[in-house]
Amino acid sequence: MTGACLAGCAPGSDLTPVPRYDPASYTIGVGDRITVSTFGENQFQTEARVPVDGSIAFPLIGMVKTEGLTTRELSQSIAASLKDQHILSNARVTVQVIDYRPVSVIGEVEHGGQFAYQPGMTMLKAVAAAGGFSYRAFQDYAYVVRQEPGGAVVGRIEPQDYVKPDDVIKVYERHF
Repeated sequence: MTGACLAGCAPGSDLTPVPRYDPASYTIGVGDRITVSTFGENQFQTEARVPVDGSIAFPLIGMVKTEGLTTRELSQSIAASLKDQHILSNARVTVQVIDYRPVSVIGEVEHGGQFAYQPGMTMLKAVAAAGGFSYRAFQDYAYVVRQEPGGAVVGRIEPQDYVKPDDVIKVYERHF
């Protein structure tokens, strides 16, 4: 009986898990730094940090929407624009994220702050980037604020769950 009470009294025990994140479904967001290359056409190479409006300037095309697209979708969109505007008929465009939005880790970790996101990063890897759990940390799960297309989602994340760029993770303090 005491164990059930203690489990129910654990910090964040009433939180529901956030939706699982699949790193393969990554979409470009504000703050990412990307590079766009067109094979054999150096004048169509650009590097940019995605600004608040979610669009970047691309030579001869103008502003191109990037936010919310996968790298493949953005490559296809730019190639289609180059073809539609009769600039290049068979453009081979590659988009690569070179700097991802950071992950923030706060609470019962050794050195809280913002840390570089790496594809495939789990909650445990994010905590490791923050110097590991403090001696007072509750290690079974953490609180997370995650930006989704419909707005911020708040919930629970477990150590093996993937984190998403822009996640804010709070590691709870144990009460016993």
